[in-house]
Amino acid sequence: MTDPISDFIIRIKNAVLARKDVITVPHSRVKEAIAGILQKEGYIAEVTSQEEAGFKQLVITLKYVGKNPTVTDVRRLSKPGRRLYVPASDIPKSLGGYGITILSTNKGIITDTDARKMNVGGELLCQIW
Repeated sequence: MTDPISDFIIRIKNAVLARKDVITVPHSRVKEAIAGILQKEGYIAEVTSQEEAGFKQLVITLKYVGKNPTVTDVRRLSKPGRRLYVPASDIPKSLGGYGITILSTNKGIITDTDARKMNVGGELLCQIW
């Protein structure tokens, strides 16, 4: 697999479209940081990690409001063949400010609003709304 972050966010999108409650994905620190941001922003309910057959897994509990999922769509911005880096002044807003853009900066993996507050730019990872 050449792009594990893309695989991770598409697994979340597909699970939401299939009305799943819980998904399991292979663990990495980047995926754990993105899942922590999604939990903090209210897009997923819970993130835990467990060991299964000697490999760490992230167990993600998806969140629904009534019958509607909180994650409507996702978009991968920076890809292995085309990395996108932006300064703090050029960070795009997702869906006119209703979604979030996740960046990888020298301060860690953070949301677009936090990056603007800290005045740091970085690599655009994905947008979620």
